[in-house]
Amino acid sequence: MELKIKIDYNQILKLIHQLPEQDINKLIVTLNSKKTLKKTSKLIQDLIITAPTWTDSDLNNYTDSRNHFNKSGIHSVKFLT
Repeated sequence: MELKIKIDYNQILKLIHQLPEQDINKLIVTLNSKKTLKKTSKLIQDLIITAPTWTDSDLNNYTDSRNHFNKSGIHSVKFLT
């Protein structure tokens, strides 16, 4: 089930101004971090795609492998010497 509500920008601002200051600060941090994450991800993708050695298929394979690695919980490997 999906509910869609049409709210214009000024209504959103009025709602935000009703929030406690600490919630407004949390909202600012969340919006900034998501914006930075998207920008960083896009820059990395552009860099990889424009590099002469990677194709779209290579990028998809890398992304799939990275996601699998992140989900596995393996963050470092120690080698025995």
